[in-house]
Amino acid sequence: MDTGLKRELEDKVFAGERLSREDGLALYACDDLAWLGGLAHSVRTRKNGDVVHFNINRHLNMTNVCTASCAYCSFQRKPGEKDAYTMRIEDAVRLAKEMEGEQLTELHIVNGLHPTLPWRYYPRSIRALKETLPPTVAIKAFTATEIQWFEKISGRPASEILDELIDAGLESLTGGGAEIFDWEVRQHIVDHACHWEDWSRIHSLAHSKGLKTPCTMLYGHIEEHRHRVDHVLRLRELQDETGGFQVFIPLRYQHDFHDSRDGKVRNRLMARTTMATGAEALKTFAVSRLLFDNVQHVKVFWVMHGLQTASLALNHGADDIDGSVVEYKITHDADNYGTPDKMTRESLLDLIRDAGFRPVERNTRYEIIREFEGPDLQRRETPQPMRV
Repeated sequence: MDTGLKRELEDKVFAGERLSREDGLALYACDDLAWLGGLAHSVRTRKNGDVVHFNINRHLNMTNVCTASCAYCSFQRKPGEKDAYTMRIEDAVRLAKEMEGEQLTELHIVNGLHPTLPWRYYPRSIRALKETLPPTVAIKAFTATEIQWFEKISGRPASEILDELIDAGLESLTGGGAEIFDWEVRQHIVDHACHWEDWSRIHSLAHSKGLKTPCTMLYGHIEEHRHRVDHVLRLRELQDETGGFQVFIPLRYQHDFHDSRDGKVRNRLMARTTMATGAEALKTFAVSRLLFDNVQHVKVFWVMHGLQTASLALNHGADDIDGSVVEYKITHDADNYGTPDKMTRESLLDLIRDAGFRPVERNTRYEIIREFEGPDLQRRETPQPMRV
């Protein structure tokens, strides 16, 4: 990137001006990662100071049985296949209660699109979990893809479905099912009927009912930079309309690093692509933070990026790191990547401080639960965040 264009983009960012599609493409074409990271860091600092947010959560996948066979997914199983499972509601409650002693504040639920489970299973599950867990535990559950599936199996509109789930105790949808919205890519990677029109419709409905939701992007597979820019700009425009997105979460596509137990290769993208490098991941965080000017938070999901890249992302635009997680089957079934199943509160505090930031524990609504001391800046060897 030539000096003149760099200066022009810097001036727009520092003045708080909105970047264009062309600006986003220019940023992705830039090889100066230190400059990109510094620019993104200036925005995250303006919005969130020296804080890194985290929460104590548990991911729960109640069934991996799914009618879809999405090209990137190693999690799904067909009925009767080895390792296919569906939890009884009481089993889900038992697993959720295992973390009560760790002051859990969020239960995060995503499932396959089960072909025979009745619609009633889902609100009953939410109600049972909400009644059993402490009132401080928020239930974040279901992708827009699942909500559309509930429309199909119940014959009811999404508005009624959301009302019943909210009445049962739902406090937020999850951000999944977004992947890449552009049909040029999407037609090759997803195998269900929920695309941009329905995904945006369902999140808009949720926002109109007072729910705040996350939004995501699955990157690093067969998409190009222009598809990532398009994806973020669609979300930015929807955020202009509803104001309901709390956080944007770039998710790195995962290769399978081992064969599944039944020998089947479900991740069909592997032969066509490679995973994004750490540098490409950091560039994606930086450009996303710069483009997505109307969302407060950018989260790094350490399970999909590894702990080292997650730490570096905090200096490239991210101000939030996903929490304790526990047993994230959707990724761990894919890659055996080497990340732990679980991070404790203390290990999260150490990671954030080691990156040079001040940890703040939040809940699902991004309300502050507890602020912690940051790193000792008087110690010369203490890591410090990028200067702006």
